[in-house]
Amino acid sequence: MYKQEQIKPYEGTGDKGKLVEEMFDNIAPTYDTLNHRLSWDIDKGWRKKAIRRLAPFSPKKMLDIATGTGDFAILAAQMLHPDQLIGADISEGMMEIGRQKVKQLGLENTISFAKEDCLNLSFQDESFDAVTAAFGIRNFQNLDQGLKEMCRVLKKGGHLCIVELTTPVSFPMKQLFSIYSNTVLPMYGKLISKDQSAYSYLNKTIEAFPQGEVMMEVFKKAGFAKAEFKRLTFGICTLYFATK
Repeated sequence: MYKQEQIKPYEGTGDKGKLVEEMFDNIAPTYDTLNHRLSWDIDKGWRKKAIRRLAPFSPKKMLDIATGTGDFAILAAQMLHPDQLIGADISEGMMEIGRQKVKQLGLENTISFAKEDCLNLSFQDESFDAVTAAFGIRNFQNLDQGLKEMCRVLKKGGHLCIVELTTPVSFPMKQLFSIYSNTVLPMYGKLISKDQSAYSYLNKTIEAFPQGEVMMEVFKKAGFAKAEFKRLTFGICTLYFATK
């Protein structure tokens, strides 16, 4: 078990998946605002870098795991022009906002949303050319199982592209990020979302989540043939790219 799997929203007991679903349903109305403001809009650039990494392979059928309000899925549809893109998440509250954005942008023919348990996906083996995830896999209650499922639904030779928040490893960004994430992030989260516990939880999972070289072994254990990573913005975010 990885450290972040033991951390639960609201310091609750029982099934972490249910608590994560409740938390994201609660913060859904303010999630996009907070996401962009707390990262100074840098998160948009991280997503673009991840999608550009997939561009040479021209995936036609894609799955976006932990899609939330659909930002990554929408950007992927606009940049890669797949025939079909499914956004999967456990939170209906988040996906409903995603559906509204997709409708406003006229992308209903490309993007659809599905409530899914990311540890037990309903899709058949080798269904997708590419699987993506942005800032979501650290919420899995079983990281190994979640990545195995992503590998299972990927076609052989298909690609997994993930961006995830991480902790910088070098001075002084490591120290500065620690101060920011332990003070500004939960305080501002409480001010905007009225849910301080949620942003305290999200911060704790960033600190506990395995990263860098450790994640390379995690991907291999899940069944991927190759994996690589690149730290972005001094290590605040990491881009992971794996091939089945």
